[in-house]
Amino acid sequence: MALFGKPKYSTVATGRRREIPADTFVRCPISGEVVYRKDLDDNWQVVPRSGYHFPLAAPDRIRLLLDPDSFEEMDRELRSGDPLHFATDRLSYAAKLEENRAKTGLDEAVIGGIGRLEKRPISLAVMDFRFLGASMGSAVGERITRAVERGVERKMPVVIVCTSGGARLYEGIMSLLQMAKVSAALARLAAARQPYIAVLTNPTMAGVIASFASLGDLILAEPGALIGFAGPRVIRETTRQELPAGFQTAEFLLEHGLLDQIVPRHRLRSRIGHFLRLLRGPAPAEGDFNKNIAIGPHSP
Repeated sequence: MALFGKPKYSTVATGRRREIPADTFVRCPISGEVVYRKDLDDNWQVVPRSGYHFPLAAPDRIRLLLDPDSFEEMDRELRSGDPLHFATDRLSYAAKLEENRAKTGLDEAVIGGIGRLEKRPISLAVMDFRFLGASMGSAVGERITRAVERGVERKMPVVIVCTSGGARLYEGIMSLLQMAKVSAALARLAAARQPYIAVLTNPTMAGVIASFASLGDLILAEPGALIGFAGPRVIRETTRQELPAGFQTAEFLLEHGLLDQIVPRHRLRSRIGHFLRLLRGPAPAEGDFNKNIAIGPHSP
């Protein structure tokens, strides 16, 4: 008989298992790397190693681009109606709108207002894909149009951060009309000799890229952004042709002349500020900014 016996260890866990929230970790689509959600949040939704850009919520985008505490939101009272009384067996359009408002904390798929970027007053509109895929309905089109009109009336540059899956067909022709309305406002902005910078993010598709997203004096895009009118599968099935590698990515479109620059998210603020200095000269004094925002029919 052995003098010393081997200790016996239990193979059954006796402690209480800790539940890990489902969204604690995120997998990078490029590298497969598993990223801690807090690290992603602290890095503006950019994967540190691979540089992959996840979508960024509109409120965070505004904080990224503008000087602290300089943004004043406008037109928040504008909300889409339900002109077609659209409904399916599962959910009505009105109920879907309320569902998205509760989910995102936003009233609509775009936030518009005025603020300062490196002390320069700008009119800004930022689309948010979380709200019905940032589809362009009547309220979205009107908010963006008013952002452009503020640039005309207050003699300030306009920056629009674009993302969208396309027109909001719950509203029928009212949705499609927004393409022409925003484009006409941008023509008035150009006549007033005020610069317009479009920032294309992932994804920017359909009616948005067919109108105001492609009309910028400068068109910038984030790395890897999907940009196009119809999706690759639809184009492939329609043309019966194989598409080039990387088709509809920002990098492909830069090579073929649609974009002016691809700018990583962390550099967007400084790069836009640089372009505005080239186009408009030094930023005006604080008093000039206050003077500018006090005029125009949409003033608070």
